[in-house]
Amino acid sequence: MDLRTFLMQSSDLPDMACSDDFSSAWKRQRLIKGAHLTRQEQSATDEFILLEGCLASSICDQDGKEICVSFYVGPCVVTPNIARTRNGLSLVSIVAMTDSALARIDSEVLSNWMILAEPVRNWANGILREALSRKVDREWCLAALSGAERLTWFRRAYPGYEDIFPHRLIASYLGVTPVTMSRLRTSNKIR
Repeated sequence: MDLRTFLMQSSDLPDMACSDDFSSAWKRQRLIKGAHLTRQEQSATDEFILLEGCLASSICDQDGKEICVSFYVGPCVVTPNIARTRNGLSLVSIVAMTDSALARIDSEVLSNWMILAEPVRNWANGILREALSRKVDREWCLAALSGAERLTWFRRAYPGYEDIFPHRLIASYLGVTPVTMSRLRTSNKIR
């Protein structure tokens, strides 16, 4: 999908001239499968829209254990910079799971757009609300549901993602081991 078409889908950006001007501020980027969009603890100042492809976001602990925290299937907006960085450094690593096409804009440039254009401000604030809502939903899932219930929740929240992303990442995202994930998937097929 092209950026302008993606932006025009939003009811917050009804003005075609505004959408055209706004879309021209973004730069295009391609990532090959396995390439990093961001790396944990490295400088990160951009906002991203995934136009095509799949990305996964993860955090590594001090022992090198990877914990998946987000999945992206284009077209969609990647979690806003303010929610995935601290002091200009990325809190997460984001990797292309497939060849991907993105649009990127510096966070400061986007902030200037938000000040100058109310439709852009409304669009960006809506994106941030959606990202925070997804984060809260996942936190609730991890705190309140059993392993089987987490898998059911995941399937409802992210239909088809089991066919796209490695099951070890999904297990990590759900806070279960890959072995438990395999057992849950097997027992769920029997029912």
